[in-house]
Amino acid sequence: MNSRMIDQFLEMVQIDSESGNEANMISYLEKELTSLGAETHIDDYGNLLARFPALNADNEEPILLSCHADTVKPGVGIEPYIENGIIRSKGDTILGADDKAGIAEMLESLRIAEKRPVVEIAITRQEEVGLLGVDKLEFGWLTAKKGYLLDNDTLDTIVIGGPSYYTLDVEVKGRSAHAGMEPEKGINAVLAASKAISALSLGRLDEETTANVGVIKGGIIRNGVPDETSFLAECRSLTHEKAAKLAEEMENTIRKEVTSMGASVKIKVDNPFKAVEIAPDAETVQVSQKALKKAGIEATTTFITGFTDASVYNNRGIEVAVVGIGAKLEHSPEEHIYISDMEKALTMIVEILKISAEN
Repeated sequence: MNSRMIDQFLEMVQIDSESGNEANMISYLEKELTSLGAETHIDDYGNLLARFPALNADNEEPILLSCHADTVKPGVGIEPYIENGIIRSKGDTILGADDKAGIAEMLESLRIAEKRPVVEIAITRQEEVGLLGVDKLEFGWLTAKKGYLLDNDTLDTIVIGGPSYYTLDVEVKGRSAHAGMEPEKGINAVLAASKAISALSLGRLDEETTANVGVIKGGIIRNGVPDETSFLAECRSLTHEKAAKLAEEMENTIRKEVTSMGASVKIKVDNPFKAVEIAPDAETVQVSQKALKKAGIEATTTFITGFTDASVYNNRGIEVAVVGIGAKLEHSPEEHIYISDMEKALTMIVEILKISAEN
């Protein structure tokens, strides 16, 4: 067992870093990367960038390794413990293996790799709340055109594609009235919004398309007809045209149902991310598969309808494959990770560095 990697992982998960509160984690990592010999830079958004010189390399063409510094909630006061070779969290918090296991594995690989090309590091903020950090990343600082995102859970899959994503921010305006004395004079904004939501097709619509309403807010008092309600909806698909069509259908349905109740509606539609994929035989995929074979794993490629920073990297011209870190049941208090899987991920990253330095 690589005790140094495990000890550092246990230390890092105890640094609170819920999305938007990553400053202490970024500061910790800046010091750590500097101590390992990297040139470091924090961009205007607070993302951490670093660059390591090549080591015993025939090929110095840079590669990118990327992780994210933030965790989901509840991620304050994490108390990790080890039992039967598995790292878990005590209490009601997440563990934070997503993505601190990836960071720990990456740091240790940089310590022990005997060969590496020029390696550029990007540690982003606020990945978990909409890829906000990578969207604001100072891309001009990076020179790598290929890279690896250490943020997939399973080690035997390599993510090569993500979805187009549409958000719909909806504001419904009705008319207030006393709910007991004269409800007929009001227009219930909550009811109008509910009617619209119930008319939407939500959940998994097909193998590559989903839709959801995640937040609804409205009303002030129990005995008042509410005049304002808002809700947040989304849709996504691995086919951009399908996502665009679905977003338009959702907007039209919401307008129709809200206005049928006599209320008015404002809808802000945004498309922050467009579906992107890399080829199943892309260089980063082939290197990842070779590296995983070194760890005894036969990996296949896959697409996901969730999001990773790779959606932005690939749209910005950096070919990035998403490789596994070994985390299980992430985003829940049951999140855990096997130490043996962390060891396999470490073997993979060291081999990626070796292959990249030789080819």
